[in-house]
Amino acid sequence: MYVCVCKCVTDGDIREAVCEGACSMRELRMCLGVATQCGRCARHARQVLEETLKTAPCTENDKAA
Repeated sequence: MYVCVCKCVTDGDIREAVCEGACSMRELRMCLGVATQCGRCARHARQVLEETLKTAPCTENDKAA
């Protein structure tokens, strides 16, 4: 499902970014552009981010890889 229509970002894109090491909204903004236009998606993007982090926690070792 689309989370950010402005940048065509889906919940799957966010999950994939988290699996690749994104651990914060700042990192999602940098890699996907989510919540950089109108901002209406920020709440839902954060929810998907937090849910994904609960199932696949990010560690400092993951970020270094």
